[in-house]
Amino acid sequence: MTMKTSKKIAVIPGDGIGPEVIDAGLSVLNHVNDARNLGLELVLFGWNADEYLRTGISIPPGGMDDIRNNYAAVYLGAFGDPRVPDMKHAADILLGMRFQLDLYVNYRPVKLLNERLCPLKGKTRQDVDFVIFRENTEGAYVGMGGHFKKGTSDEIAIQEDVSTRKGVERIIRHAFEYAKKTGRKSVCMSDKNNVMRFGGDLWLRTFEEVAAEYPGIEHFHMFVDALTMQMVRAPEMFEVIVTNNMFGDIVTDLGAALQGGLGMAASGNIHPGKVSLFEPIHGSAPKYAGKDVANPIGAILTAAMMLEYLGNTAEADAIESAVVAAIEANETTHDLGGNLGTKAAGAAVLKRVEL
Repeated sequence: MTMKTSKKIAVIPGDGIGPEVIDAGLSVLNHVNDARNLGLELVLFGWNADEYLRTGISIPPGGMDDIRNNYAAVYLGAFGDPRVPDMKHAADILLGMRFQLDLYVNYRPVKLLNERLCPLKGKTRQDVDFVIFRENTEGAYVGMGGHFKKGTSDEIAIQEDVSTRKGVERIIRHAFEYAKKTGRKSVCMSDKNNVMRFGGDLWLRTFEEVAAEYPGIEHFHMFVDALTMQMVRAPEMFEVIVTNNMFGDIVTDLGAALQGGLGMAASGNIHPGKVSLFEPIHGSAPKYAGKDVANPIGAILTAAMMLEYLGNTAEADAIESAVVAAIEANETTHDLGGNLGTKAAGAAVLKRVEL
């Protein structure tokens, strides 16, 4: 999963706490960029709720083509603002990039960095270390469906769940390729094919056919309700999990809780070899905006993930090591048991980056 054809990074801080955590991530990213002479050009984009409310425009004309054609990656904060109750700008920008850039891989590492952060009794860093791949462009989130007799007592709502052979196969194959590349020994596919019979049949048949091409990797299937139970009871049984868009949205947040909360979780929205999007997953949290209380670690780890994607693995590892050291020193925000604000917690990581 490397992309090296461009050195330009689009930085979109977004709404709420987004600018604060992205600022902390940028301080680390700029330090690494300068120290290692990576040559990355970080370009700030003002796509957010303020701009949408001022102009009525989510993405300026040609904006998506600019990113597609001229950038290696997008580093994004979060979207969501109570002044935009229908979240139109968020859907236009975030979902727009996922679909228009065909970012079919949602990449979510679930990696415990300190045992005191795990809510599960007796689980170690070795026990909570797996990756979830969520199909990111199909499923229930394609927006197909409609209302009949809306607003009446006879109203009917239809929401379609769409799976294609191409879409299912490429995310499953990506999971196996990742396992093969990283030396992981198993891939679990999760769905609910006992009730979602048609899409589930496509997923299970495709999973078995792709798995046959990787005889050295164990493969097994779980219904999503059993998966969530086992993630809590025995997270050590998983190495790679692959699932659909909706179930992936849910189980990845459970995975974040195993790491220490949403503030710890990084994510990538990836099309291998093409421009891809990287964002912490905690959301915009408007009530905390401007209070210097948000945890910046998810944003910092997202910057590290982006560097890894760009081929700078050593620098990504150095950032993760700095995060681990800051947590061990308890120089963190309140949600992790520390007493620092966002800026100070980001500085605690920055000072520990060893290159």
